[in-house]
Amino acid sequence: MRFVFTDPRARVAYPDWDRIADAQITALRSGSFGADPHLAELTAELTATAGAPFSDRMKPTASSSRPTGIERLAHPEAGELRLACETLELPSADDQRLIVYLPADTATSTALDRLTGRRPGALRMVNG
Repeated sequence: MRFVFTDPRARVAYPDWDRIADAQITALRSGSFGADPHLAELTAELTATAGAPFSDRMKPTASSSRPTGIERLAHPEAGELRLACETLELPSADDQRLIVYLPADTATSTALDRLTGRRPGALRMVNG
């Protein structure tokens, strides 16, 4: 969230920056926003450092798009990547969610294989 709202490179990395910023706000609001002091601290920090691009989205009238669909990223070596994004809300009391990104097209799949040095079609695994 800090990268999206405070780093000028984010607007280059995310060609659909407005949609990504709205999705970040939606994710922030869907968590334990009122009860988590860390989220309150992050919100105060971003209100001060990012200004209107953040604080305007925090107003109740801000967009409520869910982080799902196709996200475009501008990678410095691979060019534009199109990633299909799906969010799975987990049924637990600690407000966790699982976000999965997969190549949305053959060109992105090929570019990711080239970046990682993988054989086309091999299994992908991400540790987090």
